[in-house]
Amino acid sequence: MSDQNPPQSPTPPAGQPPYQPPTAPPAAPAYGSAPAYGAAPAYDPSGAPAAPGAPVPGKTLGIVAFVLSFFAQLFGLILGIVAYVQSKKAGVKNTWALAAIIISSVLMVLMIILGIVIFTAVLGATDAACNELGTGVWQLTDGTQITCD
Repeated sequence: MSDQNPPQSPTPPAGQPPYQPPTAPPAAPAYGSAPAYGAAPAYDPSGAPAAPGAPVPGKTLGIVAFVLSFFAQLFGLILGIVAYVQSKKAGVKNTWALAAIIISSVLMVLMIILGIVIFTAVLGATDAACNELGTGVWQLTDGTQITCD
């Protein structure tokens, strides 16, 4: 008997990768299974795709948070974060919740800065009046009472 060796492929020239046989292209999705253009697929927590037209988790809460972000920033921020997390877990975008988070944060920072400015202006006005009037308790013309040390 003779030694039988399987046929060997020729070695490629130096600097070239070895030959790889072509692979089959990926299968196209079945007709009607792709979502409409621009629509994001909705998923439930179990991982199964939701029915078309199903409500997006956190969308209504995101809209409520957006409205509250203009009037009650802290509540708008909290509800916006909750709505955003719910939508993210479901695998969908929630632009209302993201806008509520951004607007609430910006308005809260502006309100804090405005509060500091008003506080220092009132404190500075009181100090200026005390410097002019001297120490003691003073009754101003508008009925305000100032105590200067």
